[in-house]
Order: sequence, then structure tokens, then C-alpha cells
Amino acid sequence: MTASDAGTATWTGRLTGSGAGVSVPVATAIVVADMIGVGVFTSLGFQVKDIPSGFSILLLWTVGGIVALCGVFAYSELGAMFPRSSGEYNFLGRTYHPAFGFLAGWVSATVGFAAPVALAAMAFGEYAKSVVPDPPPIPLAIGVVWLVSLVQLTGVRHSSTFQLISTILKVMLIVAFLVAGFVIGVPQPIAFTPQPGDLAHIVSAPFAIGLVFVMYSFSGWNAATYIIGEMNTPQQSLPRALLAGTLIVLVLYVALNAVFLYSTPVSALAGQLDVASVAGSAIFGNLGGRIVGAMICVGLISSISAMMWIGPRVMMTMGEDIPALRMFSKRSVSGAPAYAVLFQLAVANLLLFTRSFEAVLDFIQFALLFCSFFTVAGVIKLRITDPDLPRPYRAWGYPFTPLVFLLVTAFMMYYLLTERPVQSLAGMLVMLSGLLIYAVFRRRPVAAGNSSHRE
Repeated sequence: MTASDAGTATWTGRLTGSGAGVSVPVATAIVVADMIGVGVFTSLGFQVKDIPSGFSILLLWTVGGIVALCGVFAYSELGAMFPRSSGEYNFLGRTYHPAFGFLAGWVSATVGFAAPVALAAMAFGEYAKSVVPDPPPIPLAIGVVWLVSLVQLTGVRHSSTFQLISTILKVMLIVAFLVAGFVIGVPQPIAFTPQPGDLAHIVSAPFAIGLVFVMYSFSGWNAATYIIGEMNTPQQSLPRALLAGTLIVLVLYVALNAVFLYSTPVSALAGQLDVASVAGSAIFGNLGGRIVGAMICVGLISSISAMMWIGPRVMMTMGEDIPALRMFSKRSVSGAPAYAVLFQLAVANLLLFTRSFEAVLDFIQFALLFCSFFTVAGVIKLRITDPDLPRPYRAWGYPFTPLVFLLVTAFMMYYLLTERPVQSLAGMLVMLSGLLIYAVFRRRPVAAGNSSHRE
């Protein structure tokens, strides 16, 4: 090995965290990859239909990012206090009761990640149509999930490298699209500075409802909390990764919506689902749809990779605590929770074959919001009930930042209950069914740090 090769290997090792754990850049990549799916490429058409104002639209996405950051500060405090993988399963169990944590873990471990994986894989198959003529979407979707799962089974080192490279490529493609849009796009008569009448848009019902769907596009800001146990110095690394990842996505989301509005007539965007392709055609002409399709396909691979990484860690951690699920806690020689990865792969494939992933996503949304709400509320609870607990990181802006997150999340839950009452109640029933499972399988918990099983 030459000196140059050694330097390259050292640099790569520092980025990926190979040999030691997950580094901040890799954890940040997981956050970015999990957040940027297809939401930002499909939401604007419905927002601009009721809010035909450039400033108001960009403010809407900025507010969504700020609310996500409020969640980041709260989750960072809990993650630094309780640095164990599995997200809400760990946080709710430590803050309230193990049964509450199990409810959240039950949803996440079964369909909470498998359904978004299936949706992203199906979107990959659909967007591939614009790149390759008449591809079969289901085989493509299944193929990409299997490919990413095989990478995850090779262990943390290879997963880190794959995640980092695929996410960097994703961000680079988006940045290239942004530059092209502003440089070669034809400017439209829309203002991004405050105009008369913008206040009316901002305080309107469409703005509030639009925020609900913007927040769905920002979901995933908490992704790194599911792998805390694999991070280097998690008390410092977790807050940095969550904050950096969310800020990167906030900037990209605002810039993407700005370039859509800058390069494409509002009349052409209004009411359209695939606004990215519409904008791509306006910028690049006939090749626009193909360019945008390729960009989204690459991005979806990194999203699937992130979810196939973090989702199985919930089942793995539950297996460490519950003897009946002990099999899922076992790791391969390379450090991968193989049985947990294969379980999520099987569920995702089942949802793809049955085309039921959209229905599953509909009825778990309320349950996921419910868990996030009480996780953030747990920061306030612990500040009151256990003020002397060690807090390596303290939520910035407390108590205002958690309260902002709680208010917006409560509004989102109210919106779902009024607009989708059947699906929301069904989601709660699925979560509550975890109580029965918990009652049946409850045993004396094993040590929280017992995560070194090897096959």
C-alpha cells in the first residue's frame, strides 16, 4: 500500500466509521437519506393551488423545517441521556413504562419501516419508467429492496460506505438540478419577497393544512436515534448528526421549491402530483422527465438503504429485552442483526406482493405521530420528575422548542382524526394490540447493554 493509499483508507475510515462504529457523517447521511423521499417532489402542486405566493410557499417549508428542528433538540436530549438504539422504543420505555415503549417498538418493528420501504421501492419502479421503457415495477421494487438488504447483511462497515456514497450522490444530483434550474430555467413572474396579501395566505386554513403534508416530507429527522448504540461517542455525535442532517434537508427543500416556482409557471404546477417532472420539462425540455426520474431513482435507493438499516435495530433491541424475541437480537460475524434484517425484508416483500403498503401507511400515521408526541413530551416530564438525571446535551430553547413541536404534532393528529377517523383508530388498535403481545411475552429484561450477540 502506498502512502497515498494509506491516507485515502484513513480518510474513508474516518468518514464511514469502519472498524469502530457509525461516524457523524454516516449518521448524518442516514438522516438526510431517510428524510428526502418523494414528498418534496410531489407536494407543491397542491400547495400552490391554494397558496399562489412564492414567499408564502417558501415560508411554509421553512416553518416545517423549524418544527422538525424543535423535535431534533428534544430527541437529542433523550438520546444523549439514554444512548441505546431503537428510537421511541427506548425513549418511551425509559421515560414512562416499558409497556409504552413496546407499543411504539411493535409498530416500528412490524410495519413502521417496512411499509415506507415498500412505498419507496414501488416509487423506484414507477420512476424508472421515465429512464427505461416499460420496466416491470414490482420486480424492480423487489429487486432494489433485496439488493439493499444484502448490503445491510454484510455489516456496518459496508453499510456505512454504501449509505455515505449513495447519499452524497443523491445530494449532488439535487444540487446539480438546482443550479441548472436557476441558470438555464426561464424566470417566472413570481416574488420570493413579502408581497401585499401574503399575510392572508399565511394565516389561512390551506397554510395550516399544507404544514401537515410538509411535516410528512420532513419525517425522518429522528433517523439516527435508531442506531445510537452503534455510533461513536453518541452523546456528542447524535445531536450533531440530527442537527446537520435536518439543516441540510431544510435548505434543499426550500431551494427545490424555489427552483420549481422560479422555472415553471404556477398554472402548470397547480394541482399536479409530479411537479418535479413538470419543472424538469420546463428546464430541460423533452429530456426533463428522464433526468428527474433518474435523480429520484438514485435518491430512493439511499432512502431504502437508510430504512433497511435503522428499522431492524428496533426488533434487535426488543430481542435483547424479551426472551421470546431473542433470535432477532443475534448479530452475524460482520455485526449485522441478520434475522431482524431478514424479518423486515420479508414484511416489505409481503406488502409489495399484496399492494397493501399504502393502506398500511394510512393507518399507522396517527400511531407514529402519537409516539413522537409523547417522546417529546417526555423531555418536559423528565425535567420535572427527574431534574438531577445526567443530561450530556440539553434541548436548545427549552421549554419553547418542545412546546412548538407538541402544538404542531397535536394539530396533525387532530387533522388525521377528523379527516381519516377510521384509519387513525385502526392505527391505534394496531399499536394497542402490542399490549397483548407484551403481556404474553413479558419477562425480566436483560441488561440494556447486552447487544454483543454473535452467531
